[in-house]
Amino acid sequence: MRSWISPFLIACLSIILPLTAAAENSTREAGFTVHHNAVPSAMLTPEIASRYGLIRSKYRGLLNVSVIKDAPGTTGQAVTARVNAQATNLTSQVIDIPMREVRDGDAIYYLGEFPIIDRERLRFSLEVQPVGVSKTIKAGLQQQFFID
Repeated sequence: MRSWISPFLIACLSIILPLTAAAENSTREAGFTVHHNAVPSAMLTPEIASRYGLIRSKYRGLLNVSVIKDAPGTTGQAVTARVNAQATNLTSQVIDIPMREVRDGDAIYYLGEFPIIDRERLRFSLEVQPVGVSKTIKAGLQQQFFID
């Protein structure tokens, strides 16, 4: 069985891990782990952006969410989910972030693009409902964006 980790997720993690080594970018609940991170889309390689139909820009952010069902003795199994996302800035402006599903082999993840400005700190609120599960998992993260 192929691992749920895709080239896209590896690329995102290689970008984000050095920047957020102290931050935990996942939420565990009800037998699922929701992985979530947000990065400026300019950090993506042109190849990754093209492959997934993303716009690379220092004025755009990318929210990446994946949902993994716990499976003993494995790294887990990627599952389909309904993902709703919003970002709120320090002046309480709310940005709805449309999420789209992307599949890469056994990997399933949800991508959403949103505008960013220099030094903006956004608080992301996620509602994730794995297919076939009645409980909604609430997750969140904060990220400050810097434009060179």
